[in-house]
Amino acid sequence: MENAGAMNGERLLRIDELRLSRGNREVLRGVSFSVRRGELVALMGLSGGGKTTVLRAIAALEPFDGGSIDVGGVVLRAGDHQPRGTVRDLRREVGLVFQAPSLFEHLTAVENVILAPLHVARTDRSQAIARAFELLESLGVAHRRNAFPRELSGGEAQRVAIARAMAMEPPLLMMDEPTAALDPARRFELGETLVRLTGEGRTLLVTTHDDDFARDFATRVIILADGEIVEEGAPRQVLTNPQHPATKALLKAPES
Repeated sequence: MENAGAMNGERLLRIDELRLSRGNREVLRGVSFSVRRGELVALMGLSGGGKTTVLRAIAALEPFDGGSIDVGGVVLRAGDHQPRGTVRDLRREVGLVFQAPSLFEHLTAVENVILAPLHVARTDRSQAIARAFELLESLGVAHRRNAFPRELSGGEAQRVAIARAMAMEPPLLMMDEPTAALDPARRFELGETLVRLTGEGRTLLVTTHDDDFARDFATRVIILADGEIVEEGAPRQVLTNPQHPATKALLKAPES
């Protein structure tokens, strides 16, 4: 799903020479790429290639050893700790949805969504609830707003988690393997939802093994293997005519 406007838009995320090691193992080895506003970029690769680590580094959940990350002018640099003010500013720029929705089990859907606005942004409770209702409605789960996580289906929980991540109005929304637990119909619904979000000005960075999902909904794919980018480009070009052995292996591997 090509989006020429996004490709020509303002750059929201820039990663330069990102390096990260755990012990003697280099997890990320000089990863560099950028994402423009309105894009839906699929970060792909076999398990262990470093995809989730990239998301965690962008969200300041994982310290890195070299390089820099710029999200809308908020710059993260190598080192064990980011300045508190930088992390606070970053929380307004980035939302992250983990592979497991990780909703708080003792809170209803709407209570999960209003947590950050209430306690981080200090939003008035009535305003936070009104905005949560809007988000849940836009994602098709407003009717489940008073349900607890255990009462939600996998697809419903995923959408509540997206609403929670969007509650702080971040320009960049990141998702880790969002289709992993969804059936084909739910995958398609999620893809349409994410494309609609880009049309509303959101920017999406999504890790996935799902090449059909990437072909149908991403504006661009980035293939990561052994901590390095090995291919990048339009989804149908890269995934239909792969050039690198790692991309070919990804397309042959059973979906995980």
